[in-house]
Amino acid sequence: MAGHEKFKFKSRAEFLAKASELGVEIPFSENIGILLEKVGLAGKTLPNRLVVHPMEGADAQADGSPGELTFRRYQRFASGGSGLVWFEATAVTPDGKSNPRQLQLCGRSGDGFKRLVEKARAAGRKRLGSNEDQTFILQLTHSGRFSKPAGRPAPVIAQHSPLLDQKLGIPPDHSLIGDEKLDKLQERFITAAALAREAGFDGIDIKASHGYLVSDLLAARTRRDSRYGGPIENRSRFLIETAKAIKDGVRGLVVCCRLGVYDSLPYPYGFGVDRDDEKKEDLGEPIELIRSLAGIGIRLVNVSLGIPQYKPFYGRPFDKPVPGGVIPDEHPLMGVSRLLRLTGRLQRAFPLLAFVGTGYSWLRQFFPHVAAAIVEAGNATLVGLGREALAYPDFAAELAENGCLDRKKVCLTCSGCSRLLSSGCPVGCIVRDKGIYRIPKPSPKAKL
Repeated sequence: MAGHEKFKFKSRAEFLAKASELGVEIPFSENIGILLEKVGLAGKTLPNRLVVHPMEGADAQADGSPGELTFRRYQRFASGGSGLVWFEATAVTPDGKSNPRQLQLCGRSGDGFKRLVEKARAAGRKRLGSNEDQTFILQLTHSGRFSKPAGRPAPVIAQHSPLLDQKLGIPPDHSLIGDEKLDKLQERFITAAALAREAGFDGIDIKASHGYLVSDLLAARTRRDSRYGGPIENRSRFLIETAKAIKDGVRGLVVCCRLGVYDSLPYPYGFGVDRDDEKKEDLGEPIELIRSLAGIGIRLVNVSLGIPQYKPFYGRPFDKPVPGGVIPDEHPLMGVSRLLRLTGRLQRAFPLLAFVGTGYSWLRQFFPHVAAAIVEAGNATLVGLGREALAYPDFAAELAENGCLDRKKVCLTCSGCSRLLSSGCPVGCIVRDKGIYRIPKPSPKAKL
């Protein structure tokens, strides 16, 4: 396996030569037109196949309603012209917030979310035209073991996971969330979904990725004497029952899921992981889960991998890790290839569902060509970008207008946005938007 390298490609030939050297399949198409085609989705028509991924901004007001920077960010995303804007992880309970400034949707914050949707829609229509409506999805979440509602760890766990427990300082006697509380939490997701519809969102996503609570439940094989642990039908119960209740009870709302299909944690503590080798995926259970989701009418799945606080490169191949982070022993193109390959396997297994692919930001100006080839081959329906959208919110509109991306605007995968989030600061691009976002300087040490 080739070691880690930074992005250094100036031509298609150099880029594809490296992929060939690594022995990974990275498709490439000169014609990117398929990305700009309209596409039907759950009774709606997207103006193109491009998606802004959900990314926490840590810029909400104290009551969980959108702050000034939240409005700025989503107006820029919508004005950027992507067909689908997937709004960030929004807590459904106070104890489910990953930081004090995470968005929370509840009765008192509902008006703020309504204004956010209105302003974002207006910005999108101004750029795309009044007849082109983007689709807005709101991600609903409980942060689980990563909860820090007051800025200090306050983990809510569904299982004990030795590697994560050790990394986060969770003691072995820390109690698990009980079944009754999980039953009540389902109701909070349903209430938040109804509020999202009132605010004007087209749909909601039940976040089941990155080790947060619903994702934690999917891996809770060691959870005993529980309706939510052990066999896959129990571990998937929370997600399936909550999604079905929302579909049945909140009419006119698209219900979907950002699903982590491979955690990379050793079995039995990881979802989608080979029993004998955590470096290998086993999509048997993820496919069974997606089949169950399709059975209740879910038609949109946003694929993700890994747990950012554990091995972030599985979901976000990068040039530089956060300070203190580990440089992986694989080339970033290996990580990109894994993301493309697993999404493709799922899209081919469920051709009637729409899968959102991920892992494109590291490819910089070449991403549209790789993405177009992926869609042409039937290996994804939509193409999502997260870090790229923070750095270059106009990427979709400029692709439509110019046929290419500006190399001086693309994301450099420097992990600066991740550093901001881990520091509890509002999240944005420290390179392309440095007038707004800066890494805080360390506090000077007190003199003795």
